[in-house]
Formats: sequence, C-alpha cells, structure tokens
Amino acid sequence: MSLSPLDIVVLVGYFCLTIGIGLWFARKNTSTEEYFVGGRRFRGWVIGLSLVGTSISSITFLAYPADAFKTAWLRYLPNLMLPISVLIAAYLFLPFFRRRQTISAYEYLEERFGPSVRVYGAIAFIVAQLSRLAMILWLLSLLVQEVTGLTPGYAIMLCGVIVGAYTIVGGIDAVIWTDVLQTIVLLVGGIVCLWVIVDMLPGGLTQIIDTASAAGKLSFSEWQNGEPTPMRWDLSLTSKTGTMMLFIGLTAWLTEYSSNQNTVQRYCASASTKEARRGMLVCVLASLPIWAFYMFLGTALWVLFQHQPDETANAILNGSEKAEKILPWFISEYLPNGIAGLVIAAALAAAMSSLDSSINSVTAVSIVDLYRRHLKPEQTDQHYLRAAWMVAGGVTMLMIGGAWWLENTDTKTLQDTSTILVSLLSGGLLGLYLLGFLTRQGDARAAWFGIAGTMLFTGWTLLSHRGLLPEALQVPFDLYYTGLIGNLTMFVLGYVLARLLPRRNVLAADLTLARTTS
Repeated sequence: MSLSPLDIVVLVGYFCLTIGIGLWFARKNTSTEEYFVGGRRFRGWVIGLSLVGTSISSITFLAYPADAFKTAWLRYLPNLMLPISVLIAAYLFLPFFRRRQTISAYEYLEERFGPSVRVYGAIAFIVAQLSRLAMILWLLSLLVQEVTGLTPGYAIMLCGVIVGAYTIVGGIDAVIWTDVLQTIVLLVGGIVCLWVIVDMLPGGLTQIIDTASAAGKLSFSEWQNGEPTPMRWDLSLTSKTGTMMLFIGLTAWLTEYSSNQNTVQRYCASASTKEARRGMLVCVLASLPIWAFYMFLGTALWVLFQHQPDETANAILNGSEKAEKILPWFISEYLPNGIAGLVIAAALAAAMSSLDSSINSVTAVSIVDLYRRHLKPEQTDQHYLRAAWMVAGGVTMLMIGGAWWLENTDTKTLQDTSTILVSLLSGGLLGLYLLGFLTRQGDARAAWFGIAGTMLFTGWTLLSHRGLLPEALQVPFDLYYTGLIGNLTMFVLGYVLARLLPRRNVLAADLTLARTTS
C-alpha cells in the first residue's frame, strides 16, 4: 500500500497531537503523586474512556472483525459478563484500593498477606506486561511497515519512541488523555469503514442484517466446515459450551478489575470513589457497544465480499490467508485517500492506547512496590520521580528490544517463553485476591501455599499441552478452562491451609469483607 499525501498529513497530525499532549502535561509532573495518579482528580467519564482505551488494544480493531468475518459471534460471548464483573468490583473490590490512598494494586497484598506476597504480585505483573508490550509493538510495527514501506527496524523504533516519549514525559495525565483521544479515533475509524461498506452495498444496512442473519453469522455459534453449529449450554470441563464461556468471561473480567494495575491505577486516579464507579459504568456502556460494533464490522465485510467477490477475501475464508488481514486489506484497497489515513490512525490508536498504559503501570509498580519499598526506602519524592523517568525509559527500551527480537527470530520462541512465564506467575491471582477480600483467615504461609499449588497445577497443564507427559498424566479437562480451575485451586488451597494454621497477627478490620467471629 502507498500512502497519498493527504493520508500522510492525517497520520503526521495524529502523531504530533499525541506527542503534544505528553509535552503539555510534562510541566505538571513535579511529584510521584502527580506522575502516577494525576493528583487523584479525574472525573468519571475521563476514567471510563481511558479504561476503554486501555483494554481495547489491537484485538478490537483486528481480531474481532477477523473472527466475525470468518466465523460468527462466539468470541463476543465472554464479554457479556463484563457488567456483572464491574458491578462486583465497584462495590466489593474498589473500596479496598480507595481507603488508603494507594497507587499500586499490590500494596493491598502486603497489608493482607505480607511483603513477600506483594513482591510476587508485582513481579508477576511486570513479567506479563513486558511480554505484552513487546508483542503489541511488534504487531503495530507490521501495520506501519505495510502502509509506509519502512524497514522493520525503523518501524519498531518509530512507534516505540513516539509512545515512550509522551508516556515518559507526560505521566498518567498524558496516558489517560491520549487514551481518551485514541478511543474516539478508534470509534470514528470503525464508523467510517462501516459507512463505506453500507454505501457499496445496494441494499445498505438492511442487506447486511438480512444476509448475515440468514447465514447464521450473527449468532453465538461455533463455525465448522463453513456452517454454524448450535452452541451447547450445559456445564462441562471437557468441551466449550456457552455457559462455560460465560464463566470464563466472569473469571477474566474479575481478574482484570481486582488485580490488574492498569485498571486499579485508574481507580486511584479518580477524584472520589463515586467518580471511580462512574468511570467503571462509562467503561461498560462504551466497551460493549464498541466490541459489538467491530464484530458487526467483520460481519459486514463478509456480506460485502459475498456480494462483491474478492480474491484475498476468498483466500481468508478458505484458510490460505490469515483472518486478521481482512480489515487492513479493506482499508488499503477500498478506502479513499485521506479516509484511509484516518482509519490507519485508528489502528495505531488501538495499539498505542495499550502500550502507554502498560509502560506507565509497569513504572508505577517498579517504583512503588519494589524500588521505594525494598531497594531505596526513605528517599525524597524528587528522587523517586527521577527514578520513575529512568524506569519508564528502560521499559521503553525493553519493549523496543523485545519487538526487534520478535522480528528477527522464530516468534514461537518468545511467545512460548512469555506464555509459560505469565501462566506460571499470574495464574490464580484472582483466587489470591478473593482469599484476601472474602475471608479473615490466612497470612503469607497460606498465600504461598496457594501460589505454589497453582504453579504446580499450571505447570502440569503446560506440560500436558505440549505432549510431554504420558497418557495417564494428561489433563482430563479442556485447556481452555485452565485459568478458571487455577483460580479455584489458589483459593481452596490457601483457605485450607489458613484454617489449619491460624494467623500470627491481628488482621485490620477494613482489609476484608468477612466479619470478626468471637
């Protein structure tokens, strides 16, 4: 694809605007309180749109349309548990992070279980986010290479430096406000694509709905041999069913809103608990329609290429091309000059909104949970602010280095290593937080017993998945449910040991929902 001068102007303008936002807020960053939580003054609607921008990433822009184009709407099903998860988090989890003016999600783990468990939570988050940063930047660079003709090295460096620059200098203020901008750009870009599709079809929107409905493309169905297969709704650990996918969604979203620093940091940056809850409501009200819209966009592309056959679209449907190529192909071949630049900016926004949040969150956890707590305690706030800038710069360089590694090596190497580390370290975090939120039993011993047991369980599933175990030791359940079972394992093991080994010290009343028994 070759960009027109108008497309280039749109993209350069977008990049300049994001960098300008970072420079504007740089002058306000005179303390770690400002740098990490923006002085705790954000209104709910800003927090909500920022949460949307953080969670959408490239999955919304590329994977959702791709999945709906090739199959049906099954991928959307777990998202329906977001409102329930957010309701639980808003009234059960949120108060624990708002009571003590915290910055990190893992400060709670020290108060509840001790400093070693806090370090575990912080390291698990950092490892997961560094892997995620490298992967998203690499995927972003592929798009930039395709639309600009830049070499891989220049594409990775350009994207990495721009995102890193405004995040490092602007802090959480720049991250949140650029997330708001990127959410709006993402939505506008998608609307433009759908508008063009509707205009290309003689029957317009009605044709999309009627054709897709008749073919089962708008249903929650599995797709087998080019046909929809009705989804089962029973309980099962050996096959994917609609009910079990809802449980998977509930587990994933409760984890996101209980132990993910990207989310908890937004809680802490809100002006009040009421504003934080408003932000969570805005996130739900915006996220579900946006995700549904991008699924519908994929369905609309399928209808378009049924009406107007396309060689690349046919190759995607028969499996000879990757499904994620469909929207970039449509943008490059069917959108007019200028409009293509806007939609490409939307694709960049989808990735950048995740990158900036992760850089700032990793920096916050590194400084608050590790550096200030254990490595260099009792220094001045200016010392920690300077350290934060250095850490953010280091995270940016690691992100760029990881993306470059992915570009120049077998991608499975880093992906497999990342999957193993994240699964082993992060598995069961929801179970750990629920043990803290819902019970009064247990200290560091119970927490570590649950962590160790969950690591063994996760290791067993990984070895089984790779065929490294004899038949008798293979897992008896679908690996799709590893996270669900892992969190249950963490909670049960921690609770059992907590009942056997009473706490060594008195637990503060506001660290749990459970009542004290006499």
